[in-house]
Amino acid sequence: MYLATTGRRVAPAPPPMGGAGRRVPAAVLALGTVSLVTDVSSEMVSAVLPLYLVLGLGLSPLQFGFLDGLMGGGTAVVRLLGGHLADRGHRYKHVAGIGYAVSACSRLGLLLAGGATGGIAAALAADRIGKGIRTAPRDALITLNSPPDELGRSFGVHRAMDTTGALLGPLAAFALLWATAGAYDAVFFASFCAGLLGVLLLVLYVPGQHRPAPTPGPAPTPGAAPAPAPARGKAFGALRDPSFRRILWAAALLGAATIGDAFVYLLLQRRLGLDTGWFPLLPLGAAAGYLLLAVPVGRIADRIGRRLPFLYGHLALLGAYLVLLSPADGPAPVLLAAVLALLGVFYAATDGVLMALAAPVLPAGGRAGGLALLQTGQALARMLAAAGFGAAWTVWGPRPALWAATAMLLAALAGGWALLPRDPAAPAAAPEPEPEPEPSSTSERSTP
Repeated sequence: MYLATTGRRVAPAPPPMGGAGRRVPAAVLALGTVSLVTDVSSEMVSAVLPLYLVLGLGLSPLQFGFLDGLMGGGTAVVRLLGGHLADRGHRYKHVAGIGYAVSACSRLGLLLAGGATGGIAAALAADRIGKGIRTAPRDALITLNSPPDELGRSFGVHRAMDTTGALLGPLAAFALLWATAGAYDAVFFASFCAGLLGVLLLVLYVPGQHRPAPTPGPAPTPGAAPAPAPARGKAFGALRDPSFRRILWAAALLGAATIGDAFVYLLLQRRLGLDTGWFPLLPLGAAAGYLLLAVPVGRIADRIGRRLPFLYGHLALLGAYLVLLSPADGPAPVLLAAVLALLGVFYAATDGVLMALAAPVLPAGGRAGGLALLQTGQALARMLAAAGFGAAWTVWGPRPALWAATAMLLAALAGGWALLPRDPAAPAAAPEPEPEPEPSSTSERSTP
């Protein structure tokens, strides 16, 4: 090879972009820790809620469907408010902290509600308001503190930590119900304490100012005017981008064919005749699969593009529906493991991947608002799906309702395949400068 001897300093080679030589940003790890503790709090309630409402209070599937829809999307419009407030002045941590605090305090509402359906609905609405406020600012912080070509990895690490809490929450609820002979109040109080701990961790360890990750690009020309800062866009301003519109419509279409985990667990409980005491442990299987696959799937999405993993994740959900509909009466553990594993694949390939898919097409100054708009569209679609499935279950029965949901998901997959743009999240690489010819008088042949 040739060695230059002109004395000119040669710029060092850029670090590898594959992720092997990089650490996960500290802000992502801090947010992951907050999400872990908060998810312990929320999943303690979520794990026992279907059992408490349907078997304990006697709600019909139709009533539970509307209530589940309220939990998932009834307050989705709050996401837009949270994203807008976070983008104004870049107050991502402050807005997220308000959301975490509201969700923690909603656990006290469950304690005070007793068995009143209206009080329970109000407490659940407060929890969803808190989640709606905090989700977009939190995800915006992840994107703003991560390199563009490693968004899938950062979201995978965050979601893996978040899912660790989802694993621990049902275990804690199961242990408390066993130790207190079915006292749901003990679960709600412990959930409140864990939620407050999450707020404290956010205040102490999440940085208040984000440090935007550098985007690849050519070096600035000496003496040239600085590049203008990206304009701060409002949430609905993201709709001007055609790629974002297609992502939004695809996510909403697929969300409208997603019946919700609670119904899947209720169908499993009916199909297998599980004892109600084991019901809070059902989310553990899906959470374990999510935990194991979140980081690998995120890294794969960074390499091959995020469109295909997102679609394949919904294909896994379709597989879960078909397993529940299968006529074969095989061993119960096999059917149980298959459904929960497919749910884990679904969430690992869709949750963080969707945010990583949309974030690069949004301006940095309007990142929270745009992600909030995407999350709102998906949540509203899932709210309609939950209410519709509950109504179909009440009118037709569980099996015909699930057949209808399966057909809708198959059609939505075809629509999503056509709508999603081709790898919009792949960041444009910086053009490599052409090597300058080296004078023969200043070069010499070296021995390999």
